[in-house]
Amino acid sequence: MKYYKAINYWVLGGFEGEKSPYQAIDDAAGFGLDGIELTFGDCIKEDITSDECGKIKSYAEQKNIGLKTMAAGFYWGCSLGSDDPEERSKAVDFTFKYIQVASWLGVNKILVVPGAVDVAWDDSRPVTSYADVWKYSIDSLKQVLDAAENSNVTICLENVWNKFLLSPIEFSFYLDQFDSDFIGVYFDVGNSMLNGYAEHWIEILKDNIKAVHFKNFKRDDCGGTLHGFGENILEGDVNYSAIFRELKKIKYSGPITAEMIPFSRLPDLVLPDMKLAADTAKSLITLLNG
Repeated sequence: MKYYKAINYWVLGGFEGEKSPYQAIDDAAGFGLDGIELTFGDCIKEDITSDECGKIKSYAEQKNIGLKTMAAGFYWGCSLGSDDPEERSKAVDFTFKYIQVASWLGVNKILVVPGAVDVAWDDSRPVTSYADVWKYSIDSLKQVLDAAENSNVTICLENVWNKFLLSPIEFSFYLDQFDSDFIGVYFDVGNSMLNGYAEHWIEILKDNIKAVHFKNFKRDDCGGTLHGFGENILEGDVNYSAIFRELKKIKYSGPITAEMIPFSRLPDLVLPDMKLAADTAKSLITLLNG
């Protein structure tokens, strides 16, 4: 099976969005990839116009680079599942804009974090009860679903370290709360390794998986820390053979995007890192070409 191979903007453009989307598209093309996952709120500014999005879309098409997915880091600081109504309202407004900009760019899948019980690496963020995150995030997402459907943009909820939706069974039940084909899972294989196995998630979530992130993770004793995310996508406890077996079973044909952010470098994390990006692209192509 031929997989669509992409890389996330942050590794080659950093978190501040100083590298233009045009240069990021050039980088992805130079790596021999099929696509680039641009990021909303930094690389793609919130006040971008439809005309500028059209130019970016056309440039990507000229370079034969796909813009199938988009990510955003916004939700870690402003949650759809917050117990603060003003914060939820801001997160919903951001999501409406996110959907609109994605449609202008021709992106049909956006990464969304549904909510967080806490943000372990940010002491300024409050702890919210699991029950409240469940209730408020569902309400928030239902507010934006019509816009997603009308724009042909699928909301892809990522399994992240948010102490929420901790297993594929929980995730499946959560998705059952929505009567829409325009909400699903952005499955991150590395994120699932803290307390499980990526292949088990795929087996259960099946066609709820709309997009996939690849990175690796090395467990430590009964779990691990952010330092488990290393700099080599091929080194760690992820069982790619099992993952590809399960992806084949569900006939997955969506995007696979490398999201290599080397948290093993904390507290001195520095991005962008073009060497890391180039090495990752080479390894991803090797992996996905079998």
